[in-house]
Amino acid sequence: MTSRSLRPESISRSGSLKTFWRDIVVILFLLTVACSTQISVAPVATRPTLSHSSATTSSSLPPETTASTTWFKTPTTKTASTPITTTSQPYQGWWDPKEVQTAWGSVVEGLLTFRGSPTRSWYGRGPVPLMPEVLWRFPKEGNLCSLSTTGGRTTNWCGIGWAGQPAVWQTGGDTWLAVGAYDRGIHLLDTSTGSPAKKPFVTGDIVKGSLTVDPDGFPLIYSGSRDGHLRILAFDRADHLTELWSLAGDQVNPVMWNDDWDAAPLILHDHLITGGENSWLHIVRLNRSIDGSGLVTVDPQIIFQTPGWDDDLLAVLGDNNVSIENSVAVSGNTAWFANSGGLVQGWDLEPIWSGNAPSRTFRWWMGDDVDATIVIDDEGFLYVAAEYERATSRSRDVGQLVKLDPRKPDAPVVWSLDEHETLPSGIWSTPALHKGVLFVTTNSGRLMSIDRFSGEIMWTIFLEGPLWSSPAVVDDILIVGDCGGYLRAYSVQQPKVKPIEIWRIEIGGCIEATPAVWDGRIYVGSREGGLFAIGER
Repeated sequence: MTSRSLRPESISRSGSLKTFWRDIVVILFLLTVACSTQISVAPVATRPTLSHSSATTSSSLPPETTASTTWFKTPTTKTASTPITTTSQPYQGWWDPKEVQTAWGSVVEGLLTFRGSPTRSWYGRGPVPLMPEVLWRFPKEGNLCSLSTTGGRTTNWCGIGWAGQPAVWQTGGDTWLAVGAYDRGIHLLDTSTGSPAKKPFVTGDIVKGSLTVDPDGFPLIYSGSRDGHLRILAFDRADHLTELWSLAGDQVNPVMWNDDWDAAPLILHDHLITGGENSWLHIVRLNRSIDGSGLVTVDPQIIFQTPGWDDDLLAVLGDNNVSIENSVAVSGNTAWFANSGGLVQGWDLEPIWSGNAPSRTFRWWMGDDVDATIVIDDEGFLYVAAEYERATSRSRDVGQLVKLDPRKPDAPVVWSLDEHETLPSGIWSTPALHKGVLFVTTNSGRLMSIDRFSGEIMWTIFLEGPLWSSPAVVDDILIVGDCGGYLRAYSVQQPKVKPIEIWRIEIGGCIEATPAVWDGRIYVGSREGGLFAIGER
């Protein structure tokens, strides 16, 4: 594929002109920063903030009940062999709540999972290119397509879709990228050329969602597929990815929705934590080690499985669409997730250390489908975004974006915002934390900056929707993909001031996937059919 350049497309790419235009972009960027402290932009009219007193309390929710079936296996005395290296974590718990908007440990340099860290709040490492162009496309020819059946209808799916963030990491002197695609493959690429570093692992159906690379130095990839299996793949075998273990989505009973796996698993303290579209939460002790021949091994033990729903949720919904498509977030000793029925919940992981089952410590009903991953800030507040599909009175009352204080379980709403002018509408993407704001994209095509303390909308930009790609922020530059096939960059050093667009580049198709930023490049997939590396030559 030929490289696509920035507007104006007639500009020559000769060295002198390229330098000239780079200088122009830098000057505009600096002028934006200099002027931003003096420009005042009136905020867009917003829905009144809900105070704790006006927020809907738990008394109006379905009563809390114990999940219908919970399965917990007491840990055995077997421990994992000493790995190559281990992530240094002085915090005595599952994840330090202060580690927000930071890289996931220090063992592996990279963007290793969806939104980069256990709190789902880190988007990669700069610099962000200022004069970008398409450096390569994978595949060089053809498209990443295959047939898949949903709802009894078989169609041709192409490219990389929601949430679809690549994982990018350093290995030796190279930078590798792993991504699942709609051709049913899990691909491992050398980012210098876009060529395969290993033969792909081919699953039995499309791969949607995002995968995870092991953060502790083991050569492992954790990925789901629509074929009903969550897999652990090794990339230290010859020229191919090798399956070491898999978990079937129909291994539990009942399977409430389907057996797909969309979420990016979280790996903490030799445990895998994830939800499935089977509507269950799963915790697996991995028992990772290196054998005598130097190859990675795993000996997984499923230690905990529990429904992500309860009978009262099913009663108020009137259906069984309670799948878990978002990725579990962890802060402190609590795992956070929500399901397609809108049930937001926190599970205390601390009992695992003493051989006991985790317990649910927080339950709150959003009213509609929550596919976006919960984001946790440095004060422990939760930001939850929902779709508007069922048109329930609860979802109209609560809104489609809320800030929750889990320390006040009876009245957790700090503020909320409406985004339900049409059906369907709402938010599919995961918000991005940056300084004092949240950047949010909506199904209706809005890109918004929202004051995270007050919930006030600071500014809105309209793009071609639906906007399912989750925005990324690195080095005060906001990266957003739209459904017109454009990847756009905005200067947001002053995030409450409406920004100028510093560049946009067309890659084609609807960009549903989430961009990954790493060392001067942006990697992003599109429904156009391929994965693109964008940077400067």
